[in-house]
Amino acid sequence: MPDNSKKLIIFDLDGTLTKSKSPIDPEMADLVIRLLSVKKVAIISGGGYPQFETQFISRLPGAGDRFDNLLLLPTSGTRLFVWKGSWVEQYAENLTAAEKERIMSALNSALISTAYVKPAVVYGDIVEDRGSQITFSALGQKAPVEVKYAWDPTREKREKIADFLRKKIPEFDERVGGATSVDITRRGVNKGYGIRKLEQYLGLHPDEIAFVGDALFYGGNDYPARASGVDCFPVKGPEETKELIKKWL
Repeated sequence: MPDNSKKLIIFDLDGTLTKSKSPIDPEMADLVIRLLSVKKVAIISGGGYPQFETQFISRLPGAGDRFDNLLLLPTSGTRLFVWKGSWVEQYAENLTAAEKERIMSALNSALISTAYVKPAVVYGDIVEDRGSQITFSALGQKAPVEVKYAWDPTREKREKIADFLRKKIPEFDERVGGATSVDITRRGVNKGYGIRKLEQYLGLHPDEIAFVGDALFYGGNDYPARASGVDCFPVKGPEETKELIKKWL
């Protein structure tokens, strides 16, 4: 059950606060704004900062006076943004040119080995360099939600790609995320890493923090949060998340 003694509530974005790459709905926005008045709130997701702006920040009208209580961790916790009158980046675990080249080479081999076939219609880039993370999106980042969920509902296609990469480039972390994505970062730089950075930045103990995500199972992109020692709350989607927030309120 939610513990009201928690000082920081951390949420995954896609599949937790909203559907894949979709904006949060008005009810969720209202609940988050209300939560910001009583708790610190952090959002951590595989998406880049622009995606945070589109899906989340732009959907919180009139909440600017509460942004002091909001922290943003794009690209799986490899970056941290805090509010200082505007959003300011506190750190970024950027990949080097050599690291990116090694990842891209391995990813190309993985796609060939697992017989990935690029669809006739794609919606944006299939492979995206997010600076601190390389993301493979099978249909493109901007694919319609219903098309995304239909492509790999069992995660089997993406798990094959991720498994190949884990063997090919073990010095990096590979996580299945969203509905069609595989995220690649430096080894150990993941959502658990982001949570530990938040602990240091805010001076909090793991007992004072809760994490909410839809992929806390083994192999899910939220799974590293479990290793951080914070209380974790698995949800199946935004509606369950809303009920959790209401209990914290």
